[in-house]
Amino acid sequence: MNHPAPSLSDYLPARIAGTAGIPWIPMSAQKSWKPLRFFADDRGFVELLRMEPGAVMPLHRHTGEIHAFNLAGQRQLCTGEIIGPGDYVYEPNGNRDWWKVVGDEPMTALVIVMGTVEFVGPGDVVRARASASTQLEAYRSYCAEHGLAVLDLVD
Repeated sequence: MNHPAPSLSDYLPARIAGTAGIPWIPMSAQKSWKPLRFFADDRGFVELLRMEPGAVMPLHRHTGEIHAFNLAGQRQLCTGEIIGPGDYVYEPNGNRDWWKVVGDEPMTALVIVMGTVEFVGPGDVVRARASASTQLEAYRSYCAEHGLAVLDLVD
């Protein structure tokens, strides 16, 4: 059975983000991130996350699932597991956790966040939120402050 060869108009265009042109946005002296994609309707976002040795990702919970692929360095989950280069972590909706970077090199991970990450403090009070809209605003503000072009990273 022969099928006709598809034409280029049969394909949806790929959205390519050259990461060299996207800045690392510092959140602290120990944590920075590079946005790759913001999903419409505040559904989530994709980022490269980089944290220095000894940095701690504080207690947080997820309103959607998280997919994280470690590219470099190691982190230790609050449950004790060590995640290193090439390891993948899936965190389901509702997961609560914290973790820290261990070893001597920075940890870099590709992270796909669906929903919102809520950082919680004593009494389970939400102290901060990271969502597609908050991250997009942080990206735009950083670019404006540093005279950088804002790339179209919105789905």
